[in-house]
Amino acid sequence: MFKVFVDGQEGTTGLQINDLLAQRSDIEVLRIDSALRKDATERARLLNAADVAFLCLPDAAAREAAALVTNSRTCVIDASTAHRIDPAWAFGLPELAPGQRERLCASKRISNPGCHSTAFILLVRPLVDAGLLAAATSLTATSITGYSGGGRKMIEQYEAKPQPTKLGSPRPYGLSLSHKHVPEMRVHAGLAMKPIFMPVVSNFYKGLTVSVPLHLSKLPGNPSAAHLHEALAARYTDERFIRVMPLSDPATLDDGYFDVQACNGTNRCELFVFAAGDQAVLMARLDNLGKGASGAAVQNMNIHLGLDEQNGLVA
Repeated sequence: MFKVFVDGQEGTTGLQINDLLAQRSDIEVLRIDSALRKDATERARLLNAADVAFLCLPDAAAREAAALVTNSRTCVIDASTAHRIDPAWAFGLPELAPGQRERLCASKRISNPGCHSTAFILLVRPLVDAGLLAAATSLTATSITGYSGGGRKMIEQYEAKPQPTKLGSPRPYGLSLSHKHVPEMRVHAGLAMKPIFMPVVSNFYKGLTVSVPLHLSKLPGNPSAAHLHEALAARYTDERFIRVMPLSDPATLDDGYFDVQACNGTNRCELFVFAAGDQAVLMARLDNLGKGASGAAVQNMNIHLGLDEQNGLVA
């Protein structure tokens, strides 16, 4: 039985990790007394007693917690943005590129990706690697997400009775163009320029879709939408959590509306290419608390411990 400690067990991501581990007989979850949550000595004891320690903390607190791990045995999986482009930490997206699982298995420091960046990178990285997108391409991306991604404070705002009127409609944010996921989106998608990224939070609990528009004639070799689709399908052929949906997905087009929440309750990410003439839109959807956060963290834990990657997760 492996010992696991969740530092930040009361937050949205920490609670979800605990839920995913609760039914597993191969995992013993170490728990801290609520009165000692900020006691560095007790936290250090539990962090160093664990085979895997999840950090579900703000960036500064995650850095402090990582420094408390003083042995070479404990694997730290950090759900914050603190280490996502740090080359000393393995980026926790197993599907990123060939060899990434081997790095996750070998590393004792894993940085869990953000929800928006997971969707964006899974769409863009295979096309860059295949030469269908130049690294210097200037991309834009829009994300529509449920309010659970904003953490406890935002959840309380949206679930207040009565709900404030302004929360009833979608709300674009990140308009300073400095969203915290942008650095990892650029680095791990293999881009030379950071994308212009605008997320939108809306009045539903969870679910996320990222869209990336493209002018096909501006891409290297003037590829067709089918070429893009084929590159995605080839990259993810053997991936149990990534599904490349049919080109210009007939099921979606028949209804005419895209269901942002269709992957909720799973660790799955679905990828789409919609196209007409010279224009295409790449889309990815996932559960922002699943493959976008806690599910990804458990998937990384499974890989590191040499367990079945799908243990405790729904594909």
